[in-house]
Amino acid sequence: QVQLVESGGGLVQAGGSLRLSCAASGRSFSYYSMGWFRQAPGKEREFVAGITWNGGSTNYADSVKGRFTISRDNAKNTGFLQMNSLKPEDTAVYYCAADRTPYRVPVDTQTMDYWGKGTLVTVSS
Repeated sequence: QVQLVESGGGLVQAGGSLRLSCAASGRSFSYYSMGWFRQAPGKEREFVAGITWNGGSTNYADSVKGRFTISRDNAKNTGFLQMNSLKPEDTAVYYCAADRTPYRVPVDTQTMDYWGKGTLVTVSS
């Protein structure tokens, strides 16, 4: 199995940028596809972005397309979410997750097998 730890969250003004990291330990990160999800107060956890094991395929929620970029560095067992042009509605706890099917691009919470504990992103207006 794999353990995931997110970092990089914080407070940023609208229009700003943040880069989230997801550090993996345990089994090699390259065995998994990876996704980023978020949960705002009072709302369900939702899909943000997904990437296959080798970065060959990616997928994004419509709400973040053109602003967020998912990537990974398997040699460093780390995944990333670059977030630009942040909006107050992006405020949420962001979670990294891994899917044991490495060639499947994550698109929802139900296919994910392992989860980190999350990092809080707050975007002020």
